[in-house]
Amino acid sequence: MKTSLILACAGKGERAEQNKNKLLVKVGGVTYLERTLSVFIRSGLVDEYVVVCAERDEAEIRSLLPPFVKTVTGGETRTRSVKNALKSVTGEVVLIHDGARPFVSAETIKNCIDCALKYGGAVAAVPSRDTVCRAENGVISSYVGKSGLYSVQTPQAFNTQLIKKAYDLAGDCVYNDDGEVFSEFIGEVHIADGNADNLKITYKEDFEKLNAAPLCRVGVGFDCHRLAENRKLVLGGVEIPHDKGLLGHSDADVLTHAVMDALLSALAMRDIGYHFPDTDTAYKDADSLKLLGAVMEKIKSKGYKPYNVSAVIMADKPKLSGYIPRITEKLAAALGLSPDRVGIGATTLEGLGFIGREEGICVRAAATVIKI
Repeated sequence: MKTSLILACAGKGERAEQNKNKLLVKVGGVTYLERTLSVFIRSGLVDEYVVVCAERDEAEIRSLLPPFVKTVTGGETRTRSVKNALKSVTGEVVLIHDGARPFVSAETIKNCIDCALKYGGAVAAVPSRDTVCRAENGVISSYVGKSGLYSVQTPQAFNTQLIKKAYDLAGDCVYNDDGEVFSEFIGEVHIADGNADNLKITYKEDFEKLNAAPLCRVGVGFDCHRLAENRKLVLGGVEIPHDKGLLGHSDADVLTHAVMDALLSALAMRDIGYHFPDTDTAYKDADSLKLLGAVMEKIKSKGYKPYNVSAVIMADKPKLSGYIPRITEKLAAALGLSPDRVGIGATTLEGLGFIGREEGICVRAAATVIKI
């Protein structure tokens, strides 16, 4: 099955007050158009790409796109622009997405494709979190409520032949989105699970918020402890049966220490030796998961929280594969994350170096933190 994507980029973006197409504004050296397109490319779910753009922007947009992406000239309305682009797609399923939604996830994309395959037409949507009302001249005329109401997003996905037929029947009429066209001329449109993070960049303040602080920051951490007799071996808060344990001022949980350093590194907040010095008796034999809790508070005080963590444990013995699921669950709970956002691996050095001689264990970790 072949899947096509239409990326709608032909608007003027006047509400954004950027003096140009808002999709061509750069944040961190990358335009929003490139950010949005890259999500679909990385997903591996799309076979054909069409960007529909205004004639005034076409040369600049073409310069930003990979050679396998087609461009189509849009019309005066979004409805006309999509209608023009539909003539160029050849997939059995077509995704139609607003270029101003760069935070779409691969999961949402897949949800839309699966729903379109099953029902013919689908839109990404999330239940309304707010009470909705109608108003005229700034005065509320009636309350609609929120029960059964959804906020419609993109992508919207359709059987290509059906959505082409719908747009042909629509003539020159203007619609809010593609789902409305499908509903008017073909039939039921089903909801595919969207995501609250799938925001649309619309107003000037959206750019101001995004430029005020980075949405995410990444840090790395590394720690190493010597193996010694008469010590417990603790990794990620889990005690591992072994004839030796790790030597240190605290419980010497080398995995948790590396994760803490990665979190602190992401926000340029020094390291655990600075915050919890081994000269302070308060940290003698300390539970490292409790120290991690203190690091979490420090991260929170800067307005961030962990998003995901990854670490590799380097040890020739003991063999750790059987303990990884339990370690992952315990560390995830301490971080306030789901286990699928905590990637823990283990490797040996095949007898090389002090790790190979079973003299110590090292861990390298990386962490992403996001703005709260």
